[in-house]
Amino acid sequence: MAFGFGKKNKKNSEQESAAETTAGQGKAGDALALPPDPSDTAYDRGIHGPLDADEITNTDGYVDLGALLITPREGLALRLEVEESTSRVIAVTLDLNGSSLQLQAFAASRSEKLWRDIREQIGLSVGSQGGEIEILDGTFGKEVLAKVPAQASDGSMGFRVARFIGIDGPRWFLRGVLGGDAAVSREAAQELEDLFRGVVVVRGETPLPPRDLLVLRLPKDAVTNQEGQLPGDHATPAQGGEPFRRGPEITAIG
Repeated sequence: MAFGFGKKNKKNSEQESAAETTAGQGKAGDALALPPDPSDTAYDRGIHGPLDADEITNTDGYVDLGALLITPREGLALRLEVEESTSRVIAVTLDLNGSSLQLQAFAASRSEKLWRDIREQIGLSVGSQGGEIEILDGTFGKEVLAKVPAQASDGSMGFRVARFIGIDGPRWFLRGVLGGDAAVSREAAQELEDLFRGVVVVRGETPLPPRDLLVLRLPKDAVTNQEGQLPGDHATPAQGGEPFRRGPEITAIG
């Protein structure tokens, strides 16, 4: 398994988090008042995962990234996204078979669930860039399919596509963003969805405000290439055009 780093400056972070941060259906710029949604609780995290650290007996066999424990898999490459202005690790991206899954874990209160509000934020942000979202019933309950206008490598206009999934856990919230083929194909997403189910969140006992990022770190035995990047960065397909150079990299939830 390979590891790498990706650096993000403040300007790009703001643009990308705006590109992927709301709720509603159709044009995302239209803010919607969300009624109570019973289906938000239809997915049983305790049975199907992801898991809390208190729900496993030991950490043997996991890749330890601090706040997240990841199950290794053949062909899987991990990339830690580093915020250039602070040098802190803000996300981990799993690359597998031409698709990607970006993971971020956040602090939450014992009683408040964050996913519904975050879906709304994603929609508003995508809409501000002229994009669209669709709220879907997916593998993990409600999820967001976002399309943001972007230029393809040949100069033609297409869309950057990302699939947002979210799980409310005990005092934490885990967000995943599927890119590449996994954003548009359920079949292509299966392996990364399995990896998402197997993630273990280590909340820790440190008091944190809700929505603060939980601390990620690079494992001691990590190996990177000479450029500090993982080989074979995936591309996200544009609609009817050439693939984009990179998939989604999101750094904030609102």
